[in-house]
Amino acid sequence: MSSALTVAVTGPTGTFGFGLLPLLEGDERIERVVGIARRPFDPAEHGWTKLEYRRGDVRDPEALEAAFAGADVVVHLAFMITGTAGRATIRAINVDGTLNAFRAAAAAGAKRFVYASSVAAYGFHADNPYRLTEDWPVRPAAHLFYAQEKAEIEHLLAAEAEQQPELGLYVLRPPVVLGPHAVGAKELLPGPIAPLARGLAALVRRLPVPVPVAVPDLPLQFVDEDDVGQALLLSVVGAGPPGAYNLAGDGVLSVHDVARELGFMPLPVPQRAVRTGARAVAGLPFAPPFAEWAEALTRHSIMDTTKAHRDLGWRPRYSGLETLRRTLP
Repeated sequence: MSSALTVAVTGPTGTFGFGLLPLLEGDERIERVVGIARRPFDPAEHGWTKLEYRRGDVRDPEALEAAFAGADVVVHLAFMITGTAGRATIRAINVDGTLNAFRAAAAAGAKRFVYASSVAAYGFHADNPYRLTEDWPVRPAAHLFYAQEKAEIEHLLAAEAEQQPELGLYVLRPPVVLGPHAVGAKELLPGPIAPLARGLAALVRRLPVPVPVAVPDLPLQFVDEDDVGQALLLSVVGAGPPGAYNLAGDGVLSVHDVARELGFMPLPVPQRAVRTGARAVAGLPFAPPFAEWAEALTRHSIMDTTKAHRDLGWRPRYSGLETLRRTLP
């Protein structure tokens, strides 16, 4: 592959994009970047001088092929998590759109396809080990639509990659991604809600006495948007072999740790009660879609990141706790 790379990025203005684009801008190995998004944006507003904007929808294979022309690497970040769209629309963007992107990358002659997946692809199953490694299978969750799609997409991409061995497939699985751009982006809290959430968090943290709150003491991991960007960059330049890679900041936190950082005084809640209640809520037949996220509380999903350290040479700059603190107002 040429030392001067052309990289195409779908969904460049989300949390992941803000972690990756500055690194592409500053890397001499990257000559040109093409950003594909449904809505117009001005790269100059972010200081992105290498980036060329192309308007395109991942549901349109022809638009993707045109945008990917000449690309050595395609990074697929476009994904819909929340919103008012129906299930069919979300699936058309997430599942069909990802397959469209992979096939368009193959048609364009790209050598690498980098996909941002999630720890949710492992599902929330009772037999999941405490430390998930990449050897553990991804399996659809019982209820959470987002997790079901992530697992399905990984299986579909693996099948596509077998038919296109010349296109190296990199799959990155982060936990909750935080950082300065996470609040106000679609991946965590959308723009209209972000100011309210920041204001409330700042108010609580300034109170002279912590506010008591009953929360479960469940384990969790965070990773910083900049560290995800670094893993994406390493995949772009081929620092390690194709495959799946778990990503997480160092250290395992708990919901109690998060409550303390937000200015609350956590009160213990039995984990068994939380998990039983979460299973019941997630399984309600007529519950609104957001209730499905309760399934994430039914089983811990802690990942082992040894492979990313060893094979990609990835070292997170921020621990999980530092990542949380960088996100808070």
